[in-house]
Amino acid sequence: MESVLHGKLVEWSVPALRIAVGAIFLGFGALKFFPDVSPAQDLSQDTFDKLSFGLVPSGVAIIGIATMECFIGICLLANRWMRAATWFLVFELVGILSPLVLLPGRLFDGPGGAPTLEGQYVLKDIVLVAAAMVIVAGAFRRGRMIRGEPRESEDPGENPADFSAERKLELVMDGAGLNVETLCRKHGISEPEFYRWRDEALRGARDALDESHQAGAPDR
Repeated sequence: MESVLHGKLVEWSVPALRIAVGAIFLGFGALKFFPDVSPAQDLSQDTFDKLSFGLVPSGVAIIGIATMECFIGICLLANRWMRAATWFLVFELVGILSPLVLLPGRLFDGPGGAPTLEGQYVLKDIVLVAAAMVIVAGAFRRGRMIRGEPRESEDPGENPADFSAERKLELVMDGAGLNVETLCRKHGISEPEFYRWRDEALRGARDALDESHQAGAPDR
């Protein structure tokens, strides 16, 4: 039962987090398009004013921030354009951390130095951006978060170092229909090693097909 639950969590936890964080980015970004609706409007404008040395009008700045946050939210919800979302998240993180340096008194002006509502808003945003970065990282390598360490094999009689080419190809073919993480754990293989085998198998198959095509091509 625990294994089934873990498998479901692995399968659905990141997509669920992606949708939740995407909805938050889109929702809070959309609020900034409407004057005096977003609780972070004044803080965002004051922070951007300091970062731009007052060269960018506050109205333009808040529209730019709103557009960027909405775009990040759309990327996460659609699970597309993740590379672009990564760079926007970097800018977002810089903007979120800037008030901690530029306006610390405003963020921690509560009783005994406790964070104000704006300070709590900033701290919450740091968690959101960190979660979004995890999601975006998972979107690379076809959505796989891989680890480099080898897994302990469930079959103590198997040693990946002794696998023949045929055995490696068999495992690669099995990986087409099974959960790769489960397959690697079962046979004591690291996921990067499995993907290296897969790439070598595909490259060898492509070369063989290319040679076959050239050999069968009619002379002109």
